[in-house]
Amino acid sequence: MARIQTSPVATGAPGIPPRWTRSAKDAVCTAYSSSSRLWFTTSAGVLNEIYFPTIDQPQVRDLQFLITDGETFFHEERRDLDSTTEYIGDTGLGVKIVGHAPDGRYHLFKEVITDPHQPTLLINARLEGDPELLKKLHLYVLLAPHLGVGGWGNNGYLTRIVGHEFLTANKEGVWLALGTTAPFLRTSCGYVGNTDGWQDLHANFKMDYQFAAALDGNIALTAEIDLRKGYAFTLGLGFGRELNRAVTTLYQSLADPFPEHRARFLEQWERACRHFAPLEKFSGDDGKLYRRSCQLLLAHEDKTYPGALIASLSIPWGEAKSDDDLGGYHLVWTRDMVNSVTGLAATGDVSTALRALIYLACAQRPDGGFPQNFWIDGKPYWNGVQLDEVSFPIMLAWRMHRQGALKDFDPYPMVLRAAHFLVDNGPPTPQERWEENAGYSPSTLAANVAGLVCAACFARDRGDLVTAQFLEEYADFLEANIEKWTVTNNGFLVPGIKRHYVRINPIDIADPDAADSIEGKRVFIHNRAPGAQAEFPVAEIVDGGFLELVRYGIRKAGDSLMEDSLRVIDAVLKTDFPAGPCWRRYTHDGYGQRDGGGPFLGWGRGRPWPLLTGERGHYELAAGRDPTSYMRAMEQFANSTQLLPEQIWDQPDVSRRLLKYGGQTGSATPLMWAHAEYIKLLRSASDGRVFDTIDEVRDRYLKPGRKPSHLRVWKRERRVSSVSVGDRLRIQATEPFTLHWSNDEWQQVNDTASISTPLGFEYVDIEVGANAQAPIRFTFNWRETRQWEGRDYAVAIEK
Repeated sequence: MARIQTSPVATGAPGIPPRWTRSAKDAVCTAYSSSSRLWFTTSAGVLNEIYFPTIDQPQVRDLQFLITDGETFFHEERRDLDSTTEYIGDTGLGVKIVGHAPDGRYHLFKEVITDPHQPTLLINARLEGDPELLKKLHLYVLLAPHLGVGGWGNNGYLTRIVGHEFLTANKEGVWLALGTTAPFLRTSCGYVGNTDGWQDLHANFKMDYQFAAALDGNIALTAEIDLRKGYAFTLGLGFGRELNRAVTTLYQSLADPFPEHRARFLEQWERACRHFAPLEKFSGDDGKLYRRSCQLLLAHEDKTYPGALIASLSIPWGEAKSDDDLGGYHLVWTRDMVNSVTGLAATGDVSTALRALIYLACAQRPDGGFPQNFWIDGKPYWNGVQLDEVSFPIMLAWRMHRQGALKDFDPYPMVLRAAHFLVDNGPPTPQERWEENAGYSPSTLAANVAGLVCAACFARDRGDLVTAQFLEEYADFLEANIEKWTVTNNGFLVPGIKRHYVRINPIDIADPDAADSIEGKRVFIHNRAPGAQAEFPVAEIVDGGFLELVRYGIRKAGDSLMEDSLRVIDAVLKTDFPAGPCWRRYTHDGYGQRDGGGPFLGWGRGRPWPLLTGERGHYELAAGRDPTSYMRAMEQFANSTQLLPEQIWDQPDVSRRLLKYGGQTGSATPLMWAHAEYIKLLRSASDGRVFDTIDEVRDRYLKPGRKPSHLRVWKRERRVSSVSVGDRLRIQATEPFTLHWSNDEWQQVNDTASISTPLGFEYVDIEVGANAQAPIRFTFNWRETRQWEGRDYAVAIEK
């Protein structure tokens, strides 16, 4: 049995406040096997954010080596070595990292993988260099546990088992064990910033501390590796739910030679990658970004909860984030996840997409909605409501149905609940896709129209024509009002262009009588610097969300409104980098690296997103133009290991912040949505049509001679103030009622029983004829309770 040592306890408790690490990753790594429940990332030549046992649980801040000759210098990998990182092979997410001493006198070589079958990190390392210098070198490993997804409250111990001495840490039922194939000469557990190994060695190039334990704090584990018998060794970091499991895992992994692990690791990934569609010929980099994107998307699926794909194995601006900000991007966003698996479906991998669809169906809330984002066990993190995230699973289900990929899974109950939620909670969304503002959003409306048409197609296939018609009519109602709700006629950003789409037409969701007109409103930007202007005219805040209307087949590419709107966003959001064009999210955006290079902490400055270059490429293809330059731009926006960042730095280099013009910022790298967008753009170029276009949506809204809907929907939560002659006013509720109404100031009274739908809605339609004069006045008699509403409502009639 392993025996932990608890004395002497380190001084310097509890350590400095913990932080995570920089989010701009050089690599994301894991074994393909589901039995190896471990993921890790690298930045600046060192390992950081090691995840176990699920992909949303980072347990380690970082792990690096420290090197000293004991007399004249002290080096740490991250700051002092000139490092290069590359993946071990064309397939397989393991890395080779080479670090060179500042004077070139020694070199540290590392190959890093996870055990293909167990949760153990394996580093095969060796030192090379001047033989006389090597004899003097002391090599130390420094590990900063952040168990339980946090830096506070960690416990570290020197631990012994027969013939071995190693280091362990635990917190909240998670253990790790650190050991090597070479013995440890010295070990210590200390508190970060006070008695950790870095502080110890930096002071005098010697390891003076040898504490056996550091309890309940922000801790670091340090060990000197015995180099007397050679300069090559394998280091292992094993994890488990109890000490014995972590120790057993560690030593079972170290028992097999590293080359055997490496061979199995790469063979697993090679088998996984054989099925990808041959889209390399459409790329400009011989398929490098395509192949890596496919592997990265697969790697972002959890192995305990199959089908759960997170947005990114990163914590944006993690170096400034502490235990009170646990989320990062290692969460499930339904929108990101559906885009990710749709990207995989574009490669021919429909099995992952099916797992994701089933996972989402099981995560759906009883009311039919989905959390804004959630841990992979389904527990919500943020509790906002974004209607496009309710539409995306419906669209995924229909795509899978059209491809015959649903097998024996029936998504129809999920689809109906989601469709009910969309009808009941729209048309404005409490948050749009940038997760900040409520109102009418072109991108959200595009997703909702497409999702409702897909739901209607499911209903029609089931023979439920009543539900199909009801959903189609509601989708038509949304589609007919898109321009009314989201197009300004008073634009001023580009001379000569007054009519264009806006990012958001703001609405107070809590006010059922809030006006849906667009002019004269102002948009509040939530991420502006303190004291900076935060409210702007609605016509001044634009984004490229309207392109989603073309993507799904609701609007035609190339029409004058689309092209004018493109000219506006190109004028105010576009940056032309040497690699190609890239766009910011929206005007006056504050989500991004601060000027000068500081991290985003509640405010900053929005930077260009490669994802949006892919969206523009899809539009260009739909418009009959060549998307090649946009694919090439995305390939060049990727870093040297083919990771696509969320945002790109668009100012002069800031070396102290590791920021280079045209390179990644401190936001998320990689962003899986961006990788999926690139894959879909390749597939779209291959097919000669936009991969995401839904035929049934396109056929419904782009067929010649189609007449727009004149349906107007009134709900107690969203009350129509007026209708026009020729409109059909639909009074809608979720329980049976008799509508008591008049259109001649109660001279003639009508009592109309509501029509029931299988979807759970009740409604009465009133045709607004040419002779209509007075407002339509009405109230409700609720049939189940036999109670009157207790107030009258009115809808004006506009001539």
